[in-house]
Amino acid sequence: MDFKETLETRRSIRSFEADKKVSKEQLEEMLAAAGMAPSWKNSQTARTFCVISEELVEKVKKECLPEFNQRSSAGATALLVTAFVPGISGFDTNTGTPVNEGGNGWGYYDLGMHDQNLLLAARAMGLGTLVMGIRDAKKLRELLQIPEEQEVVSVIAVGYPAAEAKMPPRKPLLEVVRFC
Repeated sequence: MDFKETLETRRSIRSFEADKKVSKEQLEEMLAAAGMAPSWKNSQTARTFCVISEELVEKVKKECLPEFNQRSSAGATALLVTAFVPGISGFDTNTGTPVNEGGNGWGYYDLGMHDQNLLLAARAMGLGTLVMGIRDAKKLRELLQIPEEQEVVSVIAVGYPAAEAKMPPRKPLLEVVRFC
């Protein structure tokens, strides 16, 4: 699949084939692509916790996701919990103070680029993903032993799509872009 097709066909999948398991090697390939994303001064603060055992995948879904996200991620055979180390991206390394008004927003920004690479790699491999931002970060920390000094951001369901998702309408370019 070429890059343009990957971009044009990547969708949030809400129906996965439970009988097709995502392999550790596939996740490693996705995560290698994610690791190629740019970050503030190459700080690489993104962190990923890979949930791959059937038992733990179901436990995380049941205990850490609201009911609608449990339904939407049903059949996904892997969950990736993404986080970042705050206080680095967008901060002066000598003083620990923000260098602009973005503050830890740069950590979120860097993680977003990391996660986008991951989503596109998954699509190029024929996998589907669903990014879920409504989750119980405290319970995720407990179950996955995520350090307190990391900011939990999302849970990404990964699996084989059970159905092809359609692209929702996009705003016209000139509605969202201004040339100066």
